[in-house]
Parts: sequence; C-alpha cells; structure tokens
Amino acid sequence: MQNETMKISGMTCGSCVLSVQGVLKAVNGVADAQVTLDTGLARVSYDETQTSSEQLKSAVRNAGFGVEDA
Repeated sequence: MQNETMKISGMTCGSCVLSVQGVLKAVNGVADAQVTLDTGLARVSYDETQTSSEQLKSAVRNAGFGVEDA
C-alpha cells in the first residue's frame, strides 16, 4: 500500500472536498482518500500495482481542480 499527500487547489467549500474525495475514491486501487479544506491537502492510500500517483492527479485535474505534490 502506497501513501500520497497532494496539495489541491481550487477548493472553496465542503462540496468541493466531497467532490475531490469522491473522484479519488473512484480510482481503481484506492483504499482511502481524506481531503481537508483548511489545509487543501488530500491524503490517499492506494495499491501501487493498480494505480499510480499520476493517475490520481489526472483524476483530480479532470474534475476541475489543481493538484501538486505536497
């Protein structure tokens, strides 16, 4: 299991948090995703044999948010 922390930009409310969290959890191989509005951080646990950091970031970008390594 791999853990990744990402800095998410463009979140302004609780709905944004739920959206980012949902997008991340929908990626095949993601075991858990926790997103915090105050810090703008997403902490994701995933199976590196099923997905990658780049696939996670791509999913967040496709949802309309910015993302970079924290």
